Amino acid sequence: MQEQAIGFIETCSIAAGIAAADACLKRAAVELLEARPICPGKFMLLFRGDMSQVQNALGAGAETAADTLVDQLFLPRVHSSIFTALSLTSQPVHGEALGIVETVTAAVCIVASDAAAKAAGVNLVEIRLADGLGGKSFVLMEGTVADVEAGVAAAVAVVSTQGLLVRKVVISHLHPAVREKIL
Repeated sequence: MQEQAIGFIETCSIAAGIAAADACLKRAAVELLEARPICPGKFMLLFRGDMSQVQNALGAGAETAADTLVDQLFLPRVHSSIFTALSLTSQPVHGEALGIVETVTAAVCIVASDAAAKAAGVNLVEIRLADGLGGKSFVLMEGTVADVEAGVAAAVAVVSTQGLLVRKVVISHLHPAVREKIL
């Protein structure tokens, strides 16, 4: 199997987003991970597959979205932990520290999460894309203090170059009651 890639499209129209999702899947053999409305009145679709298939699907989706296209992302050779964090199936490891990187856009949050996972031995617990967040997104990661600091630093380096960082936080020894509610 070839290395996996992620494709992401955001539109300012629900109808155009649905049409773009349909075009992606008709053009290429990709797995649709998400296709849903997001705040504020936009639509996102997220898919994965072999790099060439994702590129083909992204082209079809962007072409179909046309003037409603807000953002798009092609992320080749994506770290495998991205998929479990996106699907909320990652298991917390009760690490020494919790890192949070909050971003302005969903696409840059995916890129930041990938950078964190590749830079340090962090467990990506959750990647939340624009769900009731006014279009913002965030990633939660845990591990040793040193790994979380390195992961957050790598994520922030990617996000900051585009001016899309809302906030970053590293919390050492998260209180058990907060851990229970958040993780």
